Amino acid sequence: MSGAGDGGQLLTALERLRGELDGLYLPLDLPDAGRSRTAAAGLRDQLDDYLLPRLRQIDAPLLAVVGGSTGAGKSTLVNSLLRERISRAGALRPTTRAPVLAHHPDDAAWFTGERVLPALARSTGAEEPGGPATAESPAASGLRLVASTAVPVGLALLDAPDVDSVVDANRALAVQLLSAADLWVFVTTASRYADAVPWELLAGAARRGASVAVVLDRVPSGPGDAAVLREVRGHLATMLRDGGLGGAPLFTVLESSDGDAAVDGLLPEAAVAPLRGWLDTLAGDARQRSTVVRRTLTGALDSLPDRLAPVAGAATAQSAAAEALRADVVAAFAVGREELETELTDGTLLRGEVLARWQEFVGTGELFRSLDAAVGRLRDRLGALVRGGPAPGPEPVGEAVRSGVADLVRARCVAALDRTRERWETRPAGAQALAVAGPALELPDGFDERVTRLVRDWQRGVLDLVRAEGEGRRTRARVLSFGVNALGVALMVVVFASTAFIPTGAEVGVGVGAAAVGQRLLEAVFGDAAVRALAAQARADLLRRVDELVDVPRRRLVEALDGVGVDREAAGRLETALADVAAARAVDA
Repeated sequence: MSGAGDGGQLLTALERLRGELDGLYLPLDLPDAGRSRTAAAGLRDQLDDYLLPRLRQIDAPLLAVVGGSTGAGKSTLVNSLLRERISRAGALRPTTRAPVLAHHPDDAAWFTGERVLPALARSTGAEEPGGPATAESPAASGLRLVASTAVPVGLALLDAPDVDSVVDANRALAVQLLSAADLWVFVTTASRYADAVPWELLAGAARRGASVAVVLDRVPSGPGDAAVLREVRGHLATMLRDGGLGGAPLFTVLESSDGDAAVDGLLPEAAVAPLRGWLDTLAGDARQRSTVVRRTLTGALDSLPDRLAPVAGAATAQSAAAEALRADVVAAFAVGREELETELTDGTLLRGEVLARWQEFVGTGELFRSLDAAVGRLRDRLGALVRGGPAPGPEPVGEAVRSGVADLVRARCVAALDRTRERWETRPAGAQALAVAGPALELPDGFDERVTRLVRDWQRGVLDLVRAEGEGRRTRARVLSFGVNALGVALMVVVFASTAFIPTGAEVGVGVGAAAVGQRLLEAVFGDAAVRALAAQARADLLRRVDELVDVPRRRLVEALDGVGVDREAAGRLETALADVAAARAVDA
């Protein structure tokens, strides 16, 4: 394994993994997202607090974190080991506002900087600043450093907050501190040794191969308590063995019953002598100390794949959820695009106002004077639908077309937005997407004006097509005879009925006839092949313009989703970084 500050491959790979975790963002509120964020933060913290500093300085003092349940007597135990009050103890909970790290003065340089627990601000002194925690200020904060010659060189003791504290921040900090430990001194009592919360943490320590010592504190020592002690120790030893911690040293701290009571809040020296002796031996034996450190370090490294898997899985789930939301937008607008293309070219527009204005235009006047009798008879049938009035020009037809196309485009866009909203409402992250998208789920400002301008520009393009096609010597006179505007609206009508459709009623049937009249007129002027080509160009131009306009609300929704910040490559980078760690460990082994 890499030594102190050697810049080995393992250290480099872990720093890369740490960078990926630091940049990981799980913004979608999916099921288990909160747990995954916590897991990612825990991994990042352990890299910062333990793995990276320990690898950089493998020979740094061994850090023993004293942790356990509320009321287990952790602070009293630490004070008693050092024979001085460095950590506040008492009946009120929580008692400690800042975790206390006691070290030998010669080891101060290892802890005054940011080598370990870099996120915690440092303070020094034996007295806890600000007094005990209160309801107004209950959370532990910072790290208080206490130099004491009672701590052996090569060892530091850290009194952590309760693992089952009533304050969420204290519980989280306790877990973070335990993850930074080379050795966890787990303190429990005869009445609370089977509590669930600490055993969940002990199970995690066992899975990570962490070094653990157990202190059974506050054990009654009166007459008749020997049998109780044997039963409790036996049961606790069984639980440790079953939990994968059978090799953990087990110490018992008896309550005094013979007048050798605690003095100034400290336990009798004899009560803590076995534990103190073990810690002193551990600190003084470089080989034992190295064994503890390397066992915990190896266990922490071994645990990385299992701990990282759900985090990478959460990143994959975020990407998949974001892709599903995006796919909903694409699918909703694709359906709308298909419907719109159909309605723009299947004769749907040749109803209502457009049909009425076209009938008025072709049913009166002298438009078809030069056409053959068959066209004239068709003209007569259309003209019979008109009830009086002067012969109109093509302008009303163009206006009706602008209004009809605009209504269709707007309706399809609104339907696509509504369809997107309905799809999102069924997604786990749908409510969040709806909140983020906000105004993007409505048509953008000025949309109606842009649609009207689009149709007007397309109509000018149609007239330009007719004008350009009429430049030939054979067609110029005919175009001039009918007029570019008249032929232009005829071409528009042909475009709107350019695909085959099945009439569903008398009005649609009339629309078919209307389109046929326009087509016969155009064929009489330009010829059959030219009309087909003109209709195809005009149709393609209209759909292109519509696509560009409809893409605006679609892009707004996609951009709103992108703004959430889901990184679709995060899972892959995490897995690559973990693979690099494994490869580096194989090299360093």
